[in-house]
Amino acid sequence: MNDVQLLLIVGAGIAVAAVARKRNIEPGMIIVVLAAAASFIPGMPRLELDSEFILAVVVPPLLYSATRGMSVSAFGANLRAIVTLGVLLVLLTAGVLGLVAAWLLPAIGAGAFVLGSVLAPPDTITTVSHGDEIGLPKRVTSILTGESLVNDATALTLFSIAIGVVGGEHASWGHGALELLRNATVGIAIGGAFAVATLWIRKRLGNPTLETSLVLLVPFTAFLVAETVHASGILAVVAAAFLISINLTLDPKHQYPGAYRTRLQEQAFWPVLDFVLETFVFAYIGLQLKFVLDDLAHSAQPGLARTLIAAGVLLVVAIVFRLVAVYLLFGRWTLRNRMVKRRADRDAAFRDAIERRQQRRGRRGGGQPLDPPTPKETLLVGWIGMRGIITLAAAGSTPVWVPGRDAILAIALLVTLGTLLMQGTTIGWLTRRLSFDLTAERAHEDELRQRGHQIVAEAARQPATDPDASFENQRLAVGKAVSERRLTEEVARALIEDLDLRQAATHTMPPIGAGPRPNFPGKFSA
Repeated sequence: MNDVQLLLIVGAGIAVAAVARKRNIEPGMIIVVLAAAASFIPGMPRLELDSEFILAVVVPPLLYSATRGMSVSAFGANLRAIVTLGVLLVLLTAGVLGLVAAWLLPAIGAGAFVLGSVLAPPDTITTVSHGDEIGLPKRVTSILTGESLVNDATALTLFSIAIGVVGGEHASWGHGALELLRNATVGIAIGGAFAVATLWIRKRLGNPTLETSLVLLVPFTAFLVAETVHASGILAVVAAAFLISINLTLDPKHQYPGAYRTRLQEQAFWPVLDFVLETFVFAYIGLQLKFVLDDLAHSAQPGLARTLIAAGVLLVVAIVFRLVAVYLLFGRWTLRNRMVKRRADRDAAFRDAIERRQQRRGRRGGGQPLDPPTPKETLLVGWIGMRGIITLAAAGSTPVWVPGRDAILAIALLVTLGTLLMQGTTIGWLTRRLSFDLTAERAHEDELRQRGHQIVAEAARQPATDPDASFENQRLAVGKAVSERRLTEEVARALIEDLDLRQAATHTMPPIGAGPRPNFPGKFSA
């Protein structure tokens, strides 16, 4: 790929995104469709990338950015649903799709299970980032965001195990489970180590540009170090992003003078990087279509026609299986809760044991266990299962010696395109048809905002040596309110961003007598 092609891709993506957003359409889907059509233009050159480029260069910063905005408390509250979807459902999906692929394409042999692991993980980050615009309930957004962060690590570990099996390495179910556990544990530990080091170094730099540059290196270095020791690079990035984001924003121990400037700079930097990378990846996906089909047309096995049929079948199976599996997994949860409730009604000792467990959970700072998602939430979670960047990155990383590599690339591309067009374009319609009543949810958010207003106002009235110290007191009060569970992280982050903007405004005011002071209204200004 030359520099001119790269510039043309990004430039065209900006133009397409501008038009798509005016019409309230997800730009990524339009970009991938137009790029796929453009690949058939006579004389269009094939864009060549190293197979590891997307996985090692594009995925880490996108994951880091997505994790920055994730609520740790929401992740913990929905942990059961997230693990169910991000681990158990990925394992089941990879097995089912692998078996179907082996039946449809016997010529690729064990490569069918490589394909199953490639197609297993949905990529919902792009969709849920527009959850408020679509009208998604907060719980659905939290579950899907957490799932997308966990399932990538599960699927890539399965992918590496499947590649090892095809390459002749001995493997068993027990070996695979231990490998998954080891990869996850070591990956999280590496991410935590990078977070601790970053937080320690960052406050000693004292320069927003240097601090932002340091954080930009974190996803790449955490990913590469973890992958070098055969651990989960995905979980290393997620763990580092979680710890850095929550500590830098809300933990008083990691506050320092001038940190607001770095937060504001990063708040503007990451969305730009996300847009450029997503535009490039979606365009690259589409531009491969013609050339992948040409490769299949010239291959003896499994051939173009058989591969296209397999892609269509696997697309339908992937969509239907997720819907059915989500209903069964969440339904089992609902059934178990009913059985526990019935036993508690009959057995006083059992009821007392449950109450003591809940009291211990409360003393440790945990909330009451959440009920299973409602039938409407379950349907929405089941339908939002588009494949995306991880699927294509894994397919592109398949070694050339794997049987049926061309078929794996083609099917991954076609299934991704199919899910984006079939599911991605109908999420808004389905959400509207389900008619979620968000009145109570929005009223609770309004109540929290008002409470946040009061906390900030009370802190602002406290004596301080200068305006900067007053802003620090207000931010510390917000962080304390989060630790006491009087505010959610989402509301606290918005409050702190507003305080950061106001503090920055005080340092850009003209001197007294130089003219009228400009007004800088914030998100929470009256």
